[in-house]
Amino acid sequence: MRIMGTGGAGFIASHVAQAYVEAGHEVLVLDNLSSGKKENVPGKARFVFGEAGSETAVEAIRTFRPEVLCHHAAQINVRKSVADPVFDAKENILSTLVLLEAAREHGVRKVIFSSSGGAGYGEQDYFPADEKHPLRPISPYGVAKVSVELYLHYYRVQYGLEYTALRYSNVYGPRQDPHGEAGVVAIFCERLLKGQTALVNGDGLQTRDYVYVGDVVRANLEALSRGDGLSINIGTGFETDVNTLFRTLRNLSGSRQEEIHGPAMPGEQRRSVIENRMAFDELGWYPEFSLDEGLALTLAYFRDKVKSSGTW
Repeated sequence: MRIMGTGGAGFIASHVAQAYVEAGHEVLVLDNLSSGKKENVPGKARFVFGEAGSETAVEAIRTFRPEVLCHHAAQINVRKSVADPVFDAKENILSTLVLLEAAREHGVRKVIFSSSGGAGYGEQDYFPADEKHPLRPISPYGVAKVSVELYLHYYRVQYGLEYTALRYSNVYGPRQDPHGEAGVVAIFCERLLKGQTALVNGDGLQTRDYVYVGDVVRANLEALSRGDGLSINIGTGFETDVNTLFRTLRNLSGSRQEEIHGPAMPGEQRRSVIENRMAFDELGWYPEFSLDEGLALTLAYFRDKVKSSGTW
């Protein structure tokens, strides 16, 4: 199968691209390398440098003729989306529409979209949230994810373009950027391994549903042939507060470093956790990695990077 992956030099999508290659598929990766790294692109995948909503992307679809478009490229900084919602909409909504237009014009069968199981639901009414939970995003980033899901439904009804939207919880694992906003696990790994103090926002009792990237990869593999026309939660169904997350990583690292608490982040969700029953029913998916197992693998990855290069 021919698969085009946007953002395929980045954290999650590079793992997905590698799995597609290893499964015997022909893969083309599109990335502008603004946050991704060329070294993350699988050696057997074709690489095209370009923006998701550019003529380069349209030309790649026209010439490569992918059967599946796996779309991960995005502006992922929630605070930036709040500060500049117009920019966020251009990057996350309009660029996706360019891809969808090219997809339906050039024979793409299906789109797999990386959506959000946290930002899309907003403050939850119940825990864990299933896919029937009201969508009430409280950031332009979340609004964009929900908007794209609605456009995917439109393109399916209007043009027969299939899709599966995977609503990720908080994904962590190797290759996550410790210098960005979204990767608290990577940030804590960096601080602990460098002997630096970790900052926890507020009281640290805010919870998230942390899912290991290896499990997310399996969902993307299953979505190639299953889950048509659905938005599906990809999470563990368990919530972990930030204090517990830090202390678990500290114990795994052997560090004695203490955390410090700073001001709470304005507008930060207090609790976020999603149910995964539909993922099992529709994709045969369930998380295989426990939090301790995933954190140990992630910590080992970052420790190896420090040993080999002395930097990140």
